[in-house]
Amino acid sequence: MTDSIWGYQPASGHIPGTDLIGYKVEATDGSIGKVDKHSDDVNSSYLVVDTGVWIFGKHVLLPAGTVRAIDQTERKVFVDLTKDEIKDSPEFDKDKHVGDTGYHEQVGSYYTDRRAL
Repeated sequence: MTDSIWGYQPASGHIPGTDLIGYKVEATDGSIGKVDKHSDDVNSSYLVVDTGVWIFGKHVLLPAGTVRAIDQTERKVFVDLTKDEIKDSPEFDKDKHVGDTGYHEQVGSYYTDRRAL
């Protein structure tokens, strides 16, 4: 049931086709970085976030279902995760990301498990 995590929540304000690259990403407890890549693909929407120096330049893959809201004016994406949840998340693996459904299941499960807590 991790598929729903890969789609934007209706209340997020996401407008398909909007270029989110460069938007700041805000966790529930503060800023965590900027959007480096994103996808609006059906059942496979995501953000790749560059956390910068905050956690030593780590890139993380955030499923679109973690997005709570998007502020087009302020160019910010708000996610339903804490900094620690993002820090502990699986690192983005560009090689496994394309074509490896097991990788998406692993990442999706991490975030789905956070929602169940």
